[in-house]
Amino acid sequence: MGIGDLDFRPWICFLLLALKSGFGFIIRYMELAQRVDEALGFMAAAGITIGDPQMNTVDFWTSHECLHLPYEQALTREDSTTGLYYDCSAHMLWVGERTRQLDGAHVEFLRGISNPLGIKVSDKMDPKDLVKLCEILNPRNKPGRLTIITRMGADNMRIKLPLLIRAVRQAGLIVTWVSDPMHGNTIKAPCGLKTRPFDAIRSELRAFFDVHEQEGSYPGGVHLEMTGQNVTECIGGSNTVTFDDLNSRYHTHCDPRLNASQSLELAFAISERLRKRRLKSAKELCNDN
Repeated sequence: MGIGDLDFRPWICFLLLALKSGFGFIIRYMELAQRVDEALGFMAAAGITIGDPQMNTVDFWTSHECLHLPYEQALTREDSTTGLYYDCSAHMLWVGERTRQLDGAHVEFLRGISNPLGIKVSDKMDPKDLVKLCEILNPRNKPGRLTIITRMGADNMRIKLPLLIRAVRQAGLIVTWVSDPMHGNTIKAPCGLKTRPFDAIRSELRAFFDVHEQEGSYPGGVHLEMTGQNVTECIGGSNTVTFDDLNSRYHTHCDPRLNASQSLELAFAISERLRKRRLKSAKELCNDN
């Protein structure tokens, strides 16, 4: 079973066994699995089965920050069919808080390649500078070219994000909005290890969705750092990880990651939020008719 396989039955066995370890949301998973099973049954009746290649494969994309310019330049190639330049180190590159100066070398490099680009945005970003940066990196306002990745903590998100959304909208720019609730919530534990509180991550995600609903815009995605392993790197979650637990299974060599339980809990929260929004939109559509 690969990452794109819709056959969920082996995971049900895993989760039933994990129930003894405290998976309090097992019922919600089973309800979701039941809906997937019903949808697969309908598709099978139409002649598309789980064994069909398009049902168990996905396109897999890579992305990283454009940081070390000699490395990125060495991997840049010209497309002989179009004459356009692409950085072949990844499908998507992003410019970070340290490298997004309007007249900087990183922005100059990125505007010359045709890859999809991301812009990491904190609460320090001035709305006018964001508009200018978008215009430099995407002068033709091409859909799909730019993704704005917000990372600023829940409280700042509710104050700063509306200003950025309004500025981008007033400039007529086409962008995709994505939340990175991880990097703005990194703290140092008493033991000296870096960690991230699950509640803070969930709060920033909630603020991201709330602001977009308030502004009439669309949340386009979520960036999470996670693993399927039972690590103890982020504190909190339904199977509460405490500061004292961090040394137990702290395996990361870089940033702290959500473990399997915490990741699934967030996935359910996002799924429920999207479901409620979809039902609300359907109800409003019915009322209009």
